[in-house]
Amino acid sequence: MDFPDDLKYHAEHMWVRLEEGGEATLGVSDYAQDQLGTVIYVDLPEVEQELSMGEELGAVESAKSVSDLISPVSGAVLEVNQRLEDTPDLINLEPYIGGWIVRVKLADPEELDELYDAGKYEAKLD
Repeated sequence: MDFPDDLKYHAEHMWVRLEEGGEATLGVSDYAQDQLGTVIYVDLPEVEQELSMGEELGAVESAKSVSDLISPVSGAVLEVNQRLEDTPDLINLEPYIGGWIVRVKLADPEELDELYDAGKYEAKLD
């Protein structure tokens, strides 16, 4: 399993990469994609949709199950990863690069303090 140190992690297995200008990229952790199995469909939020920390932002469907995606932060959706519509298994192949879910404008950057760093997230999984 891979858990990059430059990311923050939510208990519901989403990651956050802080970008410039109070923006962030969100995706599913390597652990979560492994547990899901091959992703066959992603229900993405709409651009400009307001997300709330701890609330559903979309869902992923795999051969095993359908799982809600829980937002690790609050903010407005700036962009969704359109590539996931045709190639949803990018979440499995590249969870931290090509398989990102959304980019958001953070409503409250201090929420990041409530998330796990890589070491604490990995320890939580044991």
